[in-house]
Amino acid sequence: MTGQTSDTILERMTALHPKIIDLTLDRVWRLLDALGNPQNQLPPVIHIAGTNGKGSTQAMIRAGLEASGKTVHAYTSPHLARFHERIRLAGALITEDHLTEVLDECYRANGDAPITYFEITTVAALLAFARAPADYCLLEVGLGGRLDATNVLDDPALAIITPVSLDHTQFLGDTVAKIAGEKAGILKRQRPAIVTAQTDDAMEVIEARAHKLGCPTQVQGQHWHVWEERGRLIYQDETGLLDLSPPALIGAHQFQNAGTAITALRHLGFDEAACEAACTQVSWPARMERLASGPLTARAPDAEFWLDGGHNAACAATLAETLTRLPKRDTHLICGLMNTKDVAGYMAPLVRHATALHAVSIPGEVNTLPAETTATAAGDAGIAASIADGVEAAIDAICATDPQARILICGSLYLAGAVLRANSA
Repeated sequence: MTGQTSDTILERMTALHPKIIDLTLDRVWRLLDALGNPQNQLPPVIHIAGTNGKGSTQAMIRAGLEASGKTVHAYTSPHLARFHERIRLAGALITEDHLTEVLDECYRANGDAPITYFEITTVAALLAFARAPADYCLLEVGLGGRLDATNVLDDPALAIITPVSLDHTQFLGDTVAKIAGEKAGILKRQRPAIVTAQTDDAMEVIEARAHKLGCPTQVQGQHWHVWEERGRLIYQDETGLLDLSPPALIGAHQFQNAGTAITALRHLGFDEAACEAACTQVSWPARMERLASGPLTARAPDAEFWLDGGHNAACAATLAETLTRLPKRDTHLICGLMNTKDVAGYMAPLVRHATALHAVSIPGEVNTLPAETTATAAGDAGIAASIADGVEAAIDAICATDPQARILICGSLYLAGAVLRANSA
C-alpha cells in the first residue's frame, strides 16, 4: 500500500481491540505464528519486568553495552513524543519507512482478528528486531509479565525483576504478592535472573517461583549490594567491590537501578568500564528531567523546570526523596494523572515538598483523571490546589506570583509526552 504513514496504520490497529480486555497470549501466539515466529530469531534477550525502574534500568544496561562496542535492540513503552521511541534498532530509533513496513505487515497478517494495540505493536517490534543484526535485545514488559505480549521467549539470556508495588490492580491483583506473581511469570526454567530488593511478601513469591523453575538468581541484599557513599556509587558482589561515579539520573532510587544494571553487565561478563558507562552515559527522558529550553520554559525564564513521568505511589515517594536532594526552593507542581491511578496514594508523599499544586487534565487522553478530581485529592492530602486549563495556563499562574519558582510537571508519562511535544514545537 502506498501513501500511508505509521500513524495511519496505528490508528487502524486500534479498531482491532477486543471488546473486553483479557490478558492472554493467545492472540500474540497466533500472529507470531503467521509471521514465522520471529521471537525465535532474536539475539540474546534481557527481559525486564517490575512496577518501577524498568525503563531506567534498561537504559543503564544499554549504555554499558554500547560503551563496550555492542549493538543493542531495545523495546520500551509507552512512548513520550513519538511511537518510534518504543523501538530502537541496533542503537538507533526505527525509521518511519521501516516502522510503516513492519506495522503494515503485521496488520495484514492479523487480518480482522481481535488483538490489542500493545500486542500487535509488540509483535511488530519483535519482527523488526529479528531482521536486524545486533548483539543483544532488551525487552521491557508492558503490563505484568506472565501474560504480557513480550513474554514469548523460551530461553532469555537473563530475566530481571525490578521493585514491585501496587499498580494496575484491576489487571494484576490487589496485593503486592499477587502482582509479584505476575511479574515472576517472565522467569524461565533454568534461565538466570536478577532480582532487585523487594518487600518480604513480593520476594517470597518471586523466590518460590525461581526455586520451582531452577532459576539461578542474584538477589539484592544476598548476592549483591549497592549504596551511596560520599556522592559515589559503591557496588559489591561475590567477585569484588566497585567505586563508581553516581548515576547521571537523579534520585536515590537510581542508585538501586544502577546496581541492577551493573549486576546484569557483570553477569554477562563486562568489565568495570562498562559499569561506569552505565552510570555516566545513561539518558532517559521524563525521569526527573531538567527542562532547559523551549516554548514552555520560555514562558517563565527565571523559573526552574523539571519533568517526571512517575505515576504511582511508589514513584511519588521516590520523587519526594529526590526533591530533598535539590537546593531549597518553592516547588509548584503541575499534575495530571490517568483515571486508573491511585491519586490519593500519589499525593501523600508530596505534601511536605509542594508549595502548591495546579491540576490539569491530560490533553488528548480519554482516560485522563479530570483536573477537578486531581485538585480535590491534593487538597484532601493537605496541598494547596487549584485547577488550570492546561500546562501553559498553570505556568502563567505560577509565575504571576512566584516568577523564580521551581516548577515540577508530574503525574503521568502521557502528560510528560504532551509537555515534551509542546516544548519542542
